[in-house]
Amino acid sequence: MGSSKSTKSKDNQNKDENEKDKKRENEKQKDERIEKVGQVTLDENVLHHKIHLLTIIGEIEGHDNLSSNAKTTKYEHILPQLAAIEDSGEVDGVLILLNTMGGDVEAGLAIAEMIASLSKPTVSLVLGGSHSIGVPIAVSTDYSYIVPTGTMVIHPVRLSGMVIGVQQTFDYFKQIQNRITGFVCEHCKIPKPRLEELMMETGMLTKDVGTVLVGREAVEEGIICEVGGISDAIGKLHDMIPDRV
Repeated sequence: MGSSKSTKSKDNQNKDENEKDKKRENEKQKDERIEKVGQVTLDENVLHHKIHLLTIIGEIEGHDNLSSNAKTTKYEHILPQLAAIEDSGEVDGVLILLNTMGGDVEAGLAIAEMIASLSKPTVSLVLGGSHSIGVPIAVSTDYSYIVPTGTMVIHPVRLSGMVIGVQQTFDYFKQIQNRITGFVCEHCKIPKPRLEELMMETGMLTKDVGTVLVGREAVEEGIICEVGGISDAIGKLHDMIPDRV
C-alpha cells in the first residue's frame, strides 16, 4: 500500500512539473512572438475566447525599406498573418492596437482592406495616434475606440521625391485621394464633404494643411465609434464573438 501511494505521489509531481514546463514554454513563445512581430493570442480569459492581438506601430512600411533606426510595421508581415487569422479555426476575434504616424499609402490601404474583409469580429483601439493612412486602418474594423488623449491627423495625400508637374500627376493624386476618402467614409459615419473639409484645413497645422482630432473630437466627427481603453475594446470583442459563432 505504501509503495502504491508513493508511486501515485510521484506521478502527480511529474504531472505538475510537466504542466509547469508547458506553461513556461508557452509564455516564452508568447514573449518571443511579441518581441519579433508585436502579436500574441489572448486566451486566458474566463470565456475561453481566443483573441488575436495585432499592433500597428511607427511608420507603415511599403515597398521600400525604411531606416533600421525607425519603428515600422511591415505590410508583408501583416497581410499573411491576416490571411492566417481568417483561415484559422482557433481565432475568435481580432484586436488591433494603433500608434502610427502613417506611411505608405498602398500598404496602408492593403492592410485596411484585409481587415475590413475578415469574417471574424474586429475591434481597433487608437493609442497615442493613428495619423494619415492610419485613419483607414482605424476605421476598417467592426468597432473602433480611441483613448481620451489619442490623436488622428487628417490631411491630403503627400508624395516625397521628384514630382512631374503635369495635369496627369494631379489627376493621379486626386485618384489616390478619392480611394482613401471613399474607404474611410464607407467604414465610418463622417460625410465625405466634411472629411475633405478637415483635410484641407489651413489654420491648424503650421507648415501643412489638415486637422488634428483629439480623443472625443474624432468620435464627434463620426470617424471613431467611441472613447475608451483596453478593457472597453476587449469587452466589446467578447460581446461580439458569440454573434459570429
